[in-house]
Amino acid sequence: MKNLLLQKYNVLGPRYTSYPTVPYWQEIDFTYLDWIENLRKSFLESNSSEGISLYIHLPFCESLCTFCSCHKRVTKNHSVEHPYIATILKEWLLYCLILTEKPVIKAIHLGGGTPTFFSIQNLEDLINGLFCYAIKAETYEFSFEGHPNNTTRAHLQTLYDLGFRSVSFGVQDYSEKVQLAIHRLQPFHNVAKVTFWAREIGYFSIGHDIIFGLPFQQVADIIDTIEKTNSIHPDRLAFYSYAHVPWIKGNGQRGFKEEDIPKEEAKQLLYDVGKQLLNQNCYYEIGMDHFALKTDPLFLAAKNGNLHRNFMCYTASKTLLMIGLGVSDISDSWYAFAPNAKKLEDYYQLSEWDKLPIYGGHILNPEDLTIRKHILNLMCQFETSWLNKTDHFDGIEAVVLELRPMQADGLIVIEAAKIWVTEKGKPFIRNVCMAFDLSLKNNAPDNEMFSMTV
Repeated sequence: MKNLLLQKYNVLGPRYTSYPTVPYWQEIDFTYLDWIENLRKSFLESNSSEGISLYIHLPFCESLCTFCSCHKRVTKNHSVEHPYIATILKEWLLYCLILTEKPVIKAIHLGGGTPTFFSIQNLEDLINGLFCYAIKAETYEFSFEGHPNNTTRAHLQTLYDLGFRSVSFGVQDYSEKVQLAIHRLQPFHNVAKVTFWAREIGYFSIGHDIIFGLPFQQVADIIDTIEKTNSIHPDRLAFYSYAHVPWIKGNGQRGFKEEDIPKEEAKQLLYDVGKQLLNQNCYYEIGMDHFALKTDPLFLAAKNGNLHRNFMCYTASKTLLMIGLGVSDISDSWYAFAPNAKKLEDYYQLSEWDKLPIYGGHILNPEDLTIRKHILNLMCQFETSWLNKTDHFDGIEAVVLELRPMQADGLIVIEAAKIWVTEKGKPFIRNVCMAFDLSLKNNAPDNEMFSMTV
């Protein structure tokens, strides 16, 4: 039965870090002034009550990991650090000059790339520079991504002193054969060391990222990786499906042959074994790909109905406005999306012109906002409802009709004006969301645009 479900539902589909998804943004109708207008609207609604979030993209890596689909610049030249930090701070100043009052920052996330590529001094200059023009919220959530091979105790201590309490480390897999294939060589000792350092310093939410479906990966590798992980007991885990999208990311994901990648039943087995082990070790599924101990803020947020998912990750709280700083970053005013320039050279050029580095974007219409709410509910709570009239949209009846086969397969339960995802259906959460995705249905892609859903 499981194999039949996999054959039926393992199709190309979005990961839903946004709705509409990026390929369906109406960029032709978007202008720079549209973004400024929506930015100010969201800021006025939220700054004094909840504050804003900042996502800061730090793109540099010393080596290329061939599983990675993020925007990055590979270099060993650390002289790139200072001008990049200076440009981010200039971008932030430009935003602050546009806003009508001093921003209250509730959340900061440093992602990449490799944030710990940067020196302690440059990271300290970055965070202190942000607060030259802003106020720290009374309750805040600061997090960053660290590479186990280059994160030092000084990195952890400095960022802790600046207010960071959450850190995630990329593990992927401990098999040497897999690590060689994905060009991510890091021994368990390095991961254990930085995890223990973080715990000693006082971080209360330490995460590890594990990927299933990597080239050459076997069930024994997943068991070994999760058993090693459990021995140092991080607070939360991301258990991601490897997204093989070489048509998007070029030769960086062609460091191995297609036949080396686990497919369909083999990949599903890796997930099933991994999830079973995580459950046995008291990691609870809180959202797509994410598991946490009961003491972690993400688990508590899921339990209380406050879990949120943005372009980058799950968070324990939501702000109406998230400003993305740095090359290729994306800002979200809730009413509009605005991506930054994807090329570093373009990002620097726009900064020299004293202009926000916005390249295109999308204004969400009322239908977009309603559907976005349903997809976020499914991604964060595994359920959604349209009992309130404001949550109803034209086409919901057709969505329910499309979902009936999933109910027959035991993946979801449909009630009067509500659906919820069963335990059996959680691996297929992206398929459930696709039923709500009117932009995808109205303009189905005729080429490879997304990764497989399972």
